[in-house]
Amino acid sequence: QVQLVESGGGLVQPGGSLRLSCAASGSIATMGWSRQAPGKQRELVASISIGGSTTYADSVKGRFTISRDNAKNTVYLQMNSLKSEDTAVYFCGARVRVGVSLKLYDYNYWGQGIQVTVSS
Repeated sequence: QVQLVESGGGLVQPGGSLRLSCAASGSIATMGWSRQAPGKQRELVASISIGGSTTYADSVKGRFTISRDNAKNTVYLQMNSLKSEDTAVYFCGARVRVGVSLKLYDYNYWGQGIQVTVSS
């Protein structure tokens, strides 16, 4: 069983930045971040393989950057130029297979989620 613990959420003004972290209990082939806004479906926004390959949803491309520290079993999501529509609960996910993916069903484990609120 893989444990994932997110941190770094909070309240930020539009145009601001925030960095999320997710610590895993072991080495994971592929990690990703999803989010769920009130009344909307959950979407996968970024994914990174153990080798460093990345992919992003169009909604965050150019604003968000996913990275990982394999020595610390930690993945990060740097979020810049935040908009009110980025407000959501963000979840860290782990996929046991190698290969980036933006499909929720490809992920085997999820963290409990952390709130990000973008508001003035």
